Amino acid sequence: MNASRRMAVVYVLLFGATGVSLPFAGLWFRDQGLSGAEIGALLAAPTLARLVVGPALAVWADRFRLRRTPIVVLGLVAAFAYGAAGLVDGFFLWLPIWFVAASAAAAMIPLTDVLTLRLGRRFDFAFAPTRSAGSLAFVVANVVMGALLLRAPSDVVIVWIAAASALTALAAWRAPAEPVRDRQPAGGDRFAGLGVLLRDRTFLTAIFAVGAVQGSHGFYYAFSAIEWKARGVSEQTTGLLWAFSVAAEVAWMWWIEPLRRRHGVGPGVILALGVVAGLIRWTAFAAAPPEWMLWPLQALHALSFAAVFLAGLEIVERLSAPEHQTSAQTLSSALSSGLLIGLATAIAGPLYDHVGALGYLAMSAMVLCGAAAAWIVRSRLGGQPTTT
Repeated sequence: MNASRRMAVVYVLLFGATGVSLPFAGLWFRDQGLSGAEIGALLAAPTLARLVVGPALAVWADRFRLRRTPIVVLGLVAAFAYGAAGLVDGFFLWLPIWFVAASAAAAMIPLTDVLTLRLGRRFDFAFAPTRSAGSLAFVVANVVMGALLLRAPSDVVIVWIAAASALTALAAWRAPAEPVRDRQPAGGDRFAGLGVLLRDRTFLTAIFAVGAVQGSHGFYYAFSAIEWKARGVSEQTTGLLWAFSVAAEVAWMWWIEPLRRRHGVGPGVILALGVVAGLIRWTAFAAAPPEWMLWPLQALHALSFAAVFLAGLEIVERLSAPEHQTSAQTLSSALSSGLLIGLATAIAGPLYDHVGALGYLAMSAMVLCGAAAAWIVRSRLGGQPTTT
């Protein structure tokens, strides 16, 4: 099996777990009797801490000789912690266990992205098609779990994500050996790399712009399944809706992204399209639209998430030195998939409890903040795309 296929398997298993945990973890916690505020706190805690935990784990990961090793370790940690979550009961027991599980699972994503980007250069394969295998797995996981929940108790959610995390560790262990770097730096040097990035105002503003648009998905991730169920949308339809959104994401990665690169459209333009899509999507969701309208709104996920994510990878590559790539991508992920989405998820719980779907309007405001940041650094977001 070649390098691209091996990494595709890692993504399939990694996002096979995420494809169940993102839409259905909140539903599982709701079935355990937790309130919206409690669910928001549980889901937000690991993401809020990711701005610190993510870079710390990146520095920890750079201590290994091979890039695949920390992914294996984190996969095993996530598997054990998710399994433990299914064996205990109560908010204050779930809080630390879920924190460990979700933190480990989230940290695997940027580490896998960096490994795939490096292997792509070494073995001459494109990043987007390889990663899109994970998006397809996300779709399958959405649909299969939605169907399972019509016949099985929601405990199947925990069993699924624990097993998928363990299999991710196994697949990562079989990934090609890629050294972290030729010379292992001292601990102070690794932290110095983070310091360089944290002092770069342009870099921080740019990743905030990307992160605000991605982070605006917080209300959707935590409460879309709960809100739709309250309006009579079945779990199976919810799974199909999530699957449809990720199918649109895959279509972007397979067909639109190569065209975008071929014609030299810079990441700043793509980020702008993501801003427009996010504003349309969250404002429409706030109006509690009829079920038929959910489908075209879900198609906008291709822009509000996938396009913004790929643009963000390219922006980070442009604005950081090669020796800081792992730290830069992890810091970007920690901001977008960590602090910002954590704040969005934390406020989503009380918002849902008090105003229901109108809470999506706070996500529209978050997108506007990202648009303002992108405008500030717009001169650094244009130009020709990289060939990754």
